[in-house]
Amino acid sequence: MYQSDITQFLNQLKQQKPKLEEEQRRGRSLLWDKQPIDLEERAEQKESRVEQTPYVYYQNF
Repeated sequence: MYQSDITQFLNQLKQQKPKLEEEQRRGRSLLWDKQPIDLEERAEQKESRVEQTPYVYYQNF
């Protein structure tokens, strides 16, 4: 059965590093998987936010 060069490379890489997929999943979870949003905390943060003036460099006018 024909396998492309890329498929052969990936299979060889997986044989050399059997924990590669697990490491990739852990890395993904660090960067991309987010915790569920706490709606109460989010509302509290929104209420405590201080409004910014339209032009921040001249706040004394």
